[in-house]
Amino acid sequence: MNENNPSEAAKAIVRRNTEEVQGGGDFALFDELFADDFIDHTPQPGRTADKAGARRLYQVLREAFPDFHAVIHWQSADGNLITTYKTYHGTHKGEFFGIAPTGKQISFETVDAMRVRDGKITEHWGVANLFSLMQQLGALPAAV
Repeated sequence: MNENNPSEAAKAIVRRNTEEVQGGGDFALFDELFADDFIDHTPQPGRTADKAGARRLYQVLREAFPDFHAVIHWQSADGNLITTYKTYHGTHKGEFFGIAPTGKQISFETVDAMRVRDGKITEHWGVANLFSLMQQLGALPAAV
């Protein structure tokens, strides 16, 4: 960790979560990176706002999209609050929000902010383009 630049160290922690946990399925690392008192201020439907809820969401995404991964376009730091803009990609091979596997390639954008304290992710706020994802899976009509 870059102790001389706390913002860069916090960005690296968030990047590891995106690449190694979400993208690589490393749930032992999830347990290391997330604080026990983690709070998700914008939990996805059907998920709790705690560490267990975030872990379950990541598992559900990996089950539905086994090759789930993100391309990080940019990160910005405001002290220990890291904002990341990224595009997730994957192949729909498992049930997701009640939608049977379609085999379709998907991608959707997300902007999220994560607070990092003492080397742990403690808070999350996020906006994901789930409307686009659901259109790609055929659950919503295509845009006109």
